[in-house]
Amino acid sequence: MRAVTQSEPGGPETLVVTELPDPTPGPGEVLVEVAATAVNRADLLQRQGHYPPPPGASEVIGLECSGTVAAVGEGVTRWAVGDQVCALLAGGGYASLVVVPEGQVMPVPDGVDLVTAAALPEVACTVWSNVFMVAGLRPDEVFLVHGGAGGIGTFAIQLASRLGARVFTTAGSEDKLARCRELGAEVAISYREQDFVEVVREATDGHGADVVLDNMGAKYLERNVDVLATEGRLVIIGMQGGTKAELNIGKLLSKRGAVIATALRARPVEGKARICASVVEHVWPLVTDGSVRPVVSAVLPLDEVAEAHRRIEGGDNIGKVLLTP
Repeated sequence: MRAVTQSEPGGPETLVVTELPDPTPGPGEVLVEVAATAVNRADLLQRQGHYPPPPGASEVIGLECSGTVAAVGEGVTRWAVGDQVCALLAGGGYASLVVVPEGQVMPVPDGVDLVTAAALPEVACTVWSNVFMVAGLRPDEVFLVHGGAGGIGTFAIQLASRLGARVFTTAGSEDKLARCRELGAEVAISYREQDFVEVVREATDGHGADVVLDNMGAKYLERNVDVLATEGRLVIIGMQGGTKAELNIGKLLSKRGAVIATALRARPVEGKARICASVVEHVWPLVTDGSVRPVVSAVLPLDEVAEAHRRIEGGDNIGKVLLTP
């Protein structure tokens, strides 16, 4: 199979397409012929040597894919050769073939083409599990998502607004702010020119945000606690702004707030299967009826993987960048 490899951690130029042995599905696994994969921020960290795959996972980068079932392992009954699917991966997506536990394989939602479906698994599972299963966002609550123009952000805005929340977001350019509003954000805040804490407080008559989805980590910790409403929930899913910061526990106690840090990739297979099943039940109907859609900024061939990483690193994209083998 064709797959992206690298001999040592480094910049995008270290990524090369080579030939590797075809994988074989074991018991409870599905072999997928990949139609497309997507580039995530976590992929950049793995390329740099900061985010190794979990034990037993493929060393090949790539956390999601879409494609066609090419073979099934012993005991697999939910999927058959020829099924069109998308999948949440622990690794291996940047390749023409990948093996996936059957519980992390999902049907392609009606109305979504096979290549575009590669933009769904990671964002849908991340947003649904963190914002709704963990933080319990409810209709009419205030939801703040940072980085609203990225893959996670564009999906979170749509899903939260369609399910009745008041959505606030941050972004870094007028084009991105406008796109966030189009997707359903009630208020889009320029993190370069505005204080998101002040904007959210003013727009909510001092209430603040009931749920914050944060990809920045240390850099935003203090201000995220400031913006929390009473009994607010801060969910941290990224470390783009560093890993260490001071937490004012007194302020958190006064708000009866919660700070939750989660990661999807290293969860047990059974846990990821439960998330995927919940996504198919609750999120896929909204994708099928068109009220929530994947946002794709570019589709590039696998041979241009370095360029895809540069685009994500530069932050110029709105939505996802996809790769086709």
